[in-house]
Amino acid sequence: MKPTLIFGREPSVILGAVAVAVQFVSAFVVNVDQDTQTAINAAAVALVGFAVAYMVKDEGTFASFVGLGQAALALGMNLGLDWSADRQAAAMAALTILGQFWLVRDRVTAPVTREGLRLAA
Repeated sequence: MKPTLIFGREPSVILGAVAVAVQFVSAFVVNVDQDTQTAINAAAVALVGFAVAYMVKDEGTFASFVGLGQAALALGMNLGLDWSADRQAAAMAALTILGQFWLVRDRVTAPVTREGLRLAA
């Protein structure tokens, strides 16, 4: 399956570029406080999550779910949730597993049968 791309790049690259751009502008151009940086990054995560959901059509429920989870975690950190990077990664892994179990498992069809025969597109 071909990965979903935005402007020819994977969504995680877009989000990384936004985070770096916000940090660069804050360091060298305009002083942007931590709350504003977090809000910008959370909005970017939510926006990219919805963009991916739109682009993949029926399979987009999972991307929306994970994108919103990332945004919620970023906003929670902004509002005083004091979690280590390990704890944040564990929370996102749990969210991803739950999303795979409830949102993807019963909605995605394999492109081949058990016998290895390719299904019609």
